[in-house]
Amino acid sequence: MIRGKFITLEGTEGVGKSTNLLFLKDFLEHRKIPTVITREPGGTLLAEKIRHLLLDPDSETITETAELLLVFAARAQHIKHVIEPALAQGNWVLCDRFTDATYAYQGGGRNMKISTIEWLETTIQGPLRPDLTLLLDAPIEVGMDRAQKRGKLDRFEAERLVFFERVRRAYLLQLELNPERIKLIKANQDLPDVQRSIADALRVFLR
Repeated sequence: MIRGKFITLEGTEGVGKSTNLLFLKDFLEHRKIPTVITREPGGTLLAEKIRHLLLDPDSETITETAELLLVFAARAQHIKHVIEPALAQGNWVLCDRFTDATYAYQGGGRNMKISTIEWLETTIQGPLRPDLTLLLDAPIEVGMDRAQKRGKLDRFEAERLVFFERVRRAYLLQLELNPERIKLIKANQDLPDVQRSIADALRVFLR
């Protein structure tokens, strides 16, 4: 059986990842490509519990190291029980965030050592990396305005704008370092234009 492809969507808050993940699923399934949608942190029962701990705005103060380790603990479960089995069965896995988010949020936002993240990435993931990453990018003010309209902010969404500016810069650095894998999608366009850009990137990938 031919192994499936692993596609991730990345970006800061309010850039439309959830909406465009469904568009991506429909685009591929229209072409008879079987897909599995998942998210990080999360994807398994235990990983979703870790997600709740990480996002709960009322939790005790989580140290930066604890946050990073929790992210990778959830990822280890996710890879073992969802991502790898689905890929091995020939499904294409579509994931809302993956390790690029760790470089952006913990590396950029929290100013954690990139070498530590790299070591954990290699230790937890082995050779697994996304085949394609779509980076939805928009000015921070645009994304945060959208996020605030959704209701109560989670622990990350409640961070200050300067935190998200660091996150965005870290994402754009990942784009610079991985131009073959990561494709920039301007998310401050109207939704039809965003999805047209996603479709164009997918057509190139499918060639």
